[in-house]
Amino acid sequence: MKKLYIILSSLILSACVYTLFAENSGGKNSFNIIDKPIVKAPPGTPVAIHGQLHVSGRYLKNQQGDNAMLRGQSYGWSNFWPQFWNADVVNWMTTDFKVDVLRAAMGVEFSGGYVKGNRAAQVKLVKTVVDAAIKNGIYVIIDFHAHDIHTTEAKEFFTEMAKTYAGYPNIIYELYNEPDHETWDDVKAYSIEIIKTIRKYDAHNVILVGNPKWDQSIKTVAKSPITGFNNIMYTVHFYAASHGKWLRDDCTYALNKGIPIFVSECNGTEATGSGRIDYKEWQAWFTYLEKNQISWINWSISDKRNELCSIIQPGASAKGGWPVSQLTETGAYIRERLREYSTR
Repeated sequence: MKKLYIILSSLILSACVYTLFAENSGGKNSFNIIDKPIVKAPPGTPVAIHGQLHVSGRYLKNQQGDNAMLRGQSYGWSNFWPQFWNADVVNWMTTDFKVDVLRAAMGVEFSGGYVKGNRAAQVKLVKTVVDAAIKNGIYVIIDFHAHDIHTTEAKEFFTEMAKTYAGYPNIIYELYNEPDHETWDDVKAYSIEIIKTIRKYDAHNVILVGNPKWDQSIKTVAKSPITGFNNIMYTVHFYAASHGKWLRDDCTYALNKGIPIFVSECNGTEATGSGRIDYKEWQAWFTYLEKNQISWINWSISDKRNELCSIIQPGASAKGGWPVSQLTETGAYIRERLREYSTR
């Protein structure tokens, strides 16, 4: 009995010491679930400034409780443009484009994707970008970039991601890129399953939930949101030449219902990614997002020939360092906007 008492006392003391150390070294952000030291964000970087993000009402908030707005850039599908998924590009996007956040759009479907290719290779690409983002002190969205529901594979993927990165304030999870023909009930049920999976290991980091019709059914979400979980936001995607005031009006409806929105993908082109660039509507969107303090991510770091929304010209270096002459029209424009909004 005495031996059991000593063992229990030791365990209680260890727990108290761990809690005290964690509180004195940055609180819940100092260690993840496997007690691995968290990389400290370099001074002046977005994560150093904002720390652990959370959601309150319809707003994204920083660690100090102030409204936080992130602006950044998405990678293209990892299975189509893996050459850009390296630390050099992350460094360039941080220092030259001055992004607050990158979106690691891991390709799930199509040839070479997570469900139809080498899973280990796709996970390695994601971790390469995430680790480099952490070193640069920026936020990073781990995006399960799919158009269909893959519950089993998503659980597997997000279990690994949450186990690896729980405790890092840099991390945002995106459960489902763009549901196309699924209903909100379908997406909602899937999302609840994946949220539960993530929350087994990561209790705090923000989770982004998609919705039908390529993330444009935000009004439907507002009528029946997910309940019972903290730090959940809902994605809206727009391409300014196709999606104008009607979608902003739907966003306003949702905001007025207290629905937190995160624009995890957008551009100034038509919904195809090409067609034409509507600068007037694109500016109307930027004005709306700034007014309502809604974070946004531009699409995409890719060099697809004759695609207006790709930001890099074919033949440009896979390691960043691009002069403006090697950017596309939308690439040069979004770089200018990101640098304009940046406080760094």
